[in-house]
Amino acid sequence: MKTRFALLLGLLLTCNVLALPTHAPVPGGVAVIDLGSASTAKPAARWNDRPLAVVAENGRWFALLGIPLDTLPAPLDINVSGPAGERRLSVPVGIRNYPEQRLTIKDQRKVDPDPAELARIEREQAHTEQIKRRFSIAEPDTAFARPAAGRLSSRFGLRRIFNGQPRKPHSGLDFAAPAGAPVRAPAAGEVVDTGDYFFNGNTIFIDHGHGLISAYMHLSRIGVRPGQRLARGEVIGAVGTTGRSTGAHLHWTVILNGTPVDPELFLGRR
Repeated sequence: MKTRFALLLGLLLTCNVLALPTHAPVPGGVAVIDLGSASTAKPAARWNDRPLAVVAENGRWFALLGIPLDTLPAPLDINVSGPAGERRLSVPVGIRNYPEQRLTIKDQRKVDPDPAELARIEREQAHTEQIKRRFSIAEPDTAFARPAAGRLSSRFGLRRIFNGQPRKPHSGLDFAAPAGAPVRAPAAGEVVDTGDYFFNGNTIFIDHGHGLISAYMHLSRIGVRPGQRLARGEVIGAVGTTGRSTGAHLHWTVILNGTPVDPELFLGRR
């Protein structure tokens, strides 16, 4: 009887843990930080000037810290405030080496933009930074479903070289899918922006709450509008090859406390 109870408890705990992203305290990863019992009032957590998502899971409060790709392997300190007062927690950050990917782009302008295009890119980057810094009060559902069918092609963090020139690392996860295939919301949220971006092509941004934001790029069609509330699994657009793209696919970015992190950490083991 005791063995059967232990097995059942283990299964229940495993099912509950799946709602949290995978704990991966490395550059580009997510640190899942235990803040204590959820029987007390919800604490607040910050890293530098950024508020962190705090969620309840399995009777505990957890802070979710997105770690930038350029972070050195050294501890990061977060500040926690709650009923017991202020405290500081240290989060060790390990090492992760990402592989290199070389790509050939037929449109050289997508590698070496002209001055007018550079000005456009700067405007779009400033606008994107504002979106990335959003922190809405909605409680996020962090157990994401896949936004598209198809195999995973280019993974997060790849050191990318376009036409022989080094560029920024890959900030998302690519799904190899045919043009026109449906793209779906991985969890409930609100559409906060749509548009045609120079590098990203047709793009949708969804705010899931507490600084957890997702983006969908290179779309052939955008099927939602800013301000629209979405349910998990709702179709938001279609796969395409707009922007800087070598073929039809979905580029999916997940942003946490202002920084892109590995989307696969939110897919769990489902």
